[in-house]
Amino acid sequence: MNERSNELVEGFRQSAPYVNAHRGKTFVIMLAGEAVQQASFRDIINDIALLNSLGIKIVLVYGARPQINHQLDKIGHQVEYYQNVRVTDDESFSVIKQVAGSLQLDITARLSMSLSNTPMHNAQINVVSGNFIIAQPLGVVDGVDYCHSGRIRRIDVNGIERQLNHNGIVLIGPVAVSITGESFNLTTEEIASQVAIKLKADKLIGFTTTDGILGVDGEVIPELLPSQAEKFLSTITEDTPNENFALRTFLRAGIASCKAGVSRCHLVSSTINGSLLQELFSRDGIGTQIAMEPSEQLRFANINDIGGILNLIRPLEQQGVLVRRSREQLEMEVNQFVVIERDGLVIGCAAFYPFEDENVAEFACLAVHPEYRDADRGSLLLKYIISTARKLKYKTLFALTTTSIHWFLEHGFEFRDVSDLPEKKQQLYNYQRKSKVLAIDLNASFIPR
Repeated sequence: MNERSNELVEGFRQSAPYVNAHRGKTFVIMLAGEAVQQASFRDIINDIALLNSLGIKIVLVYGARPQINHQLDKIGHQVEYYQNVRVTDDESFSVIKQVAGSLQLDITARLSMSLSNTPMHNAQINVVSGNFIIAQPLGVVDGVDYCHSGRIRRIDVNGIERQLNHNGIVLIGPVAVSITGESFNLTTEEIASQVAIKLKADKLIGFTTTDGILGVDGEVIPELLPSQAEKFLSTITEDTPNENFALRTFLRAGIASCKAGVSRCHLVSSTINGSLLQELFSRDGIGTQIAMEPSEQLRFANINDIGGILNLIRPLEQQGVLVRRSREQLEMEVNQFVVIERDGLVIGCAAFYPFEDENVAEFACLAVHPEYRDADRGSLLLKYIISTARKLKYKTLFALTTTSIHWFLEHGFEFRDVSDLPEKKQQLYNYQRKSKVLAIDLNASFIPR
């Protein structure tokens, strides 16, 4: 097998867990007008079609701001905004309906393409547009009449879900109808976020011309909490509606969605070929995700957590599940523990012991309060420690266990010999206890994004 074939096989194998994790999930994709006008637009549509073929339910919300502004400039019509919302007069609205309608047809046509030399061959995708959004006028604010600009009154959630359950892609544009038989111009931000919230979507995905959200060093920030995203949003100038418009729009939509229960919102590049697939089907992703603020805090422990940790581990030590640790030992090692705190109570813990010389680390002392074991918090602790070990560039994470063998195997660990342990750990190994040695390759383990 040649090198290219090996890469193909490895790519399939590494992406398979992500395919299984995403199948049957609902994604709302926010396709701003800036992404539509990119040269990579055709590839983005192909990738969205691929997601549909993998069993992912897709609602595609498209915008048309730059296209609309271009047409208004051509006829010499001044674009007016108030509080970052377009004031849609009669002449503007006539152009908006033409542009939005044209884009709807273009996107539908591209999603319907099935040429034999394209990734969409034999896809046969049903693209459904309709009156899923019922709008109402914004009215007059601070003396400014928004005219035909509107906001969402209600969303036909059942109607959208029926189409998604029949494997259709629901396509929603910026113009929505009202109960009075009128139509109004809505923001893509509001439509995408509210549809994601009402559908209880698993993800909201948006595009930007950068690689994601960039830090002060110019590097992509892989993950932000909504509170962190809000701080970042406050640093973006709003001197003109055009400057950083797509980024601001996504951040506002992502923050609102996460706060309302959408667990992850992803921002990827519209200029990098395959960025959507790389973000969703690779271990490290390529863009920035905004992750929902947890009701429970997952963090490294401090001296104030010793009492809570002892309450968790003492019963398991008495049962022989865990090796006994004295309070003095725990005080010395407390900074190597990770805890889950809920309402001031430590309800889960695990230890992270690095062996820097061998470039490996140990996962140990996993304990979860009996009343909180149903939500798989052990997996959250393991994921956190795997992420920490990766950041430190460790190659392997190992564990010793007598009773949780299958749990570790289910999480990707494999059996190893005592001789595979770091030398210091080998010297401490208890041959009477006969703990099983398991380890996971940190370069290959799967963490859903």
